[in-house]
Amino acid sequence: MIPVKVSLLLALHHGVLLFLTRCCEGQSHMIGPTEPVVAMIGDDIILPCHLEPAVDAVKLTVEWSRNDLKPRFVYLRRDGVELLTEQNILYTKRTSLSVSKLQCGDISVKLSTVKLSDAGTYKCLVPTYSAESVVELTVGSVSSPLIELSTVKDKVVLECKSNGWYPEPQLLWLNSEGKLISAEPTKTVRGSDGLYTVSSKVSVEKGHSYSFTCRVQQKNISQIKEAHIHVSDDLFMVQSDTTVHITINLVVCLISAGILTSILFIIWRQEQNKTDEREMRKEEHSQREAEEKNRLGDELKNLEEDLKHVQENIKTQNEKKEHLKKQRDKINSLLQEDKAEIKAITNDLENFSIFTNKKVLEKSRDDLKPRIKEHYELLLITDKLLEATEEIILQMTERRVKLEKDTGKIPKHLTDKQKKKKKTAELNKSEEGNNEVMSENTE
Repeated sequence: MIPVKVSLLLALHHGVLLFLTRCCEGQSHMIGPTEPVVAMIGDDIILPCHLEPAVDAVKLTVEWSRNDLKPRFVYLRRDGVELLTEQNILYTKRTSLSVSKLQCGDISVKLSTVKLSDAGTYKCLVPTYSAESVVELTVGSVSSPLIELSTVKDKVVLECKSNGWYPEPQLLWLNSEGKLISAEPTKTVRGSDGLYTVSSKVSVEKGHSYSFTCRVQQKNISQIKEAHIHVSDDLFMVQSDTTVHITINLVVCLISAGILTSILFIIWRQEQNKTDEREMRKEEHSQREAEEKNRLGDELKNLEEDLKHVQENIKTQNEKKEHLKKQRDKINSLLQEDKAEIKAITNDLENFSIFTNKKVLEKSRDDLKPRIKEHYELLLITDKLLEATEEIILQMTERRVKLEKDTGKIPKHLTDKQKKKKKTAELNKSEEGNNEVMSENTE
């Protein structure tokens, strides 16, 4: 009878795996990169982190965080469920973990569409093993330089410009032999998007043909971009008095023609301004409405998908909760049976007679004690799992309520905008009718 009960206990409780895992705590440690991870803006990259020796981390708590953010979580997973409610909004739908890799202890996180603000120090943590690792992410941006050529008397001026860099790059001019040459100081401008634009000029005297290279480099992200140009003697200008005279006459003619054209254009444009502006406002308004409608439609679709995912999670966790309750009742029932059995053995020992095998009774009682202890341990594990499951259900329910509320707002907003648009159209139509009546009265 006893072996059958033990087998039943092992089959009922998946939590024994967790119990065994906890017994092995402290054996694994975290392995991360020794050098910073470098990514370009817009890239999809992996922040590496894994447990060594490898263990199945699917059901473990996994945390990816940045201490300089509030909330600090970039990615959070507990009991096999992603907790989106505690994730920083900057990383919404941009982080993910591979379940198949988690089974091998690989808890590396994928970060999609890298932004400049993603640069920083990330911490990878598995609390079960008190194991953590730090990953430094460096974000960069590059672009190819362009060289523009202009002539001033007997000189040729080369200007090199490159925009969209991060971090701030260095601009160098090289001759055909690859040696640095003197140039004007580099001008650096940082735009509203946080990216740098650099430019520099170099003057070339008349002489033999030359080849020049403009090099823009950033050592922190190991990036170099170059542009090349060849300057020949026929680019240098030779001016004479006749050339100057012809140029002046040509300029005067062009200015006269330009003035006449401008006057005619201004007269025509004044007649068209009102019509053009009205049409332009209508077109811009229609375009903004279409963009707003598309944006709200996409937002509604995303909210509905999130709501469906949350509802499925709640259903799964409720099923798990019911299973744990049944399991707890079964363990309690077995525990009561063990207590009743040991009580019966104790009574037999107290009423001991020569016909009773005392040693057999004492052995049965001793065999029951470790089994009762094991039942208590399984009951404790079951209660903890039940408590954690109820906490997850509570979080998911709060998330579901918020999603349902947000999902209901969008259709109402679209309806209100449609009513407002209809009312505005009626007012415009009425105003146009009044203008026509006034025009007829004036005539």
